Amino acid sequence: MQEISFRDNILPLKDKLFRLALRITFDRAEAEDIVQDALIKVWNKRDEWGELESIEAYCLTVVRNLAIDRSQKKEAQNLTLTPETQEMPDAQTPESQFERNEQFQLVHRLVNELPEKQRTIVQLRDIEGKSYKEIADVLGITEEQVKVNLFRARQRIKLKYSEINDYGL
Repeated sequence: MQEISFRDNILPLKDKLFRLALRITFDRAEAEDIVQDALIKVWNKRDEWGELESIEAYCLTVVRNLAIDRSQKKEAQNLTLTPETQEMPDAQTPESQFERNEQFQLVHRLVNELPEKQRTIVQLRDIEGKSYKEIADVLGITEEQVKVNLFRARQRIKLKYSEINDYGL
């Protein structure tokens, strides 16, 4: 295993860790606290870093577990995540920007309505770009379960999006 440095290997992960915590808790301040607590936990386990196959998977697992614990305690599962502002090209008209923003909000809402496991898998795969193996390691499930859950989540989002877009439901 390689030499792991907190500054070089772990601190650069803080944005990914934050996004995962935010996706689970739906609370920006809570997500920041979770990342801080996770970094402290990881630091306290620094003697075990050399034994880890992937420090990133370990950090994501710690954040996921902390976020789930806190969100269950606060029952934050039903809160909605407001979409973060997005940079739009200057060439777009205000109407197309408005339409695109509505679509963006709808997809965010549909992702937020997914069950926790599917929501986490979508976050890690489609937003963070993690491999099936990395996601399986983080969640403690098989790669096949990751693929099945991801497929079901995408199908559910696609079906709901089509219903709303086509029929205005």
